[in-house]
Formats: sequence, C-alpha cells, structure tokens
Amino acid sequence: MTGAEVKAVRAKRANLTGSYAKFVEGELYLVNVKINAQGVRESQTTRSRKLLLHKNELVSLASKVKQKRLTIVPIALYTKGRLVKAELALAQSKKRFEKKDAKKQKDIEREVARELKLA
Repeated sequence: MTGAEVKAVRAKRANLTGSYAKFVEGELYLVNVKINAQGVRESQTTRSRKLLLHKNELVSLASKVKQKRLTIVPIALYTKGRLVKAELALAQSKKRFEKKDAKKQKDIEREVARELKLA
C-alpha cells in the first residue's frame, strides 16, 4: 500500500463492496477494494493488494477454499499501530435458485411497502 492509501484507510475512505481475496501463485491478494486516496491524481483505486499471512494460515485458507468451494471476503479494514489489517471471512455463494427466491421475496416486500404507503 502506498502512503496515500494508508491515510485513506485511516480516514475510513475504503469501500469493500464487491471485493474478495484470491490466491495467485500461493499468495493471497485482495481484489476490487476501492481506496480513494485524496491528493493523488492517477491512483489506481481498485488494484490488487497483497496480504501478508503466515504460511500455515495460507495453507489452511487454501484447503478450505478448494474443498468446500468457499470464497474469502474482507469484512473490515482497520489500523493497528502503523499496520493496516484486513478482517477476512469465508463465505459460500448463493445457488441460482436461492437468488431467485431472494429476488421474489424482495419484490413482495416492495409491493407490500407500496400498498401500505398508499393506504
């Protein structure tokens, strides 16, 4: 991370929506984390950033991702002293039918809210 990116994380200007972590050649990288560094003209806001983990943590995460088909998702970015730390979670993606059910439920809730608003 650059200094401007660290300042942005301290100022809570990091956006984790749609971001995930993936393995590249045995190392873990954060992908699609948007960090808006002010004062820098040509900053790559969504570039991949390498995560520093112990080898046993990398092996454990890699085996869980491969065996159970999980995705590593960053939950939070925070600072501890001079370090920027990422809180990671293992998540399972929704199946296609679950997405359809969630969309139907959302539509029903929207219609109920609309009816209540009109009444």
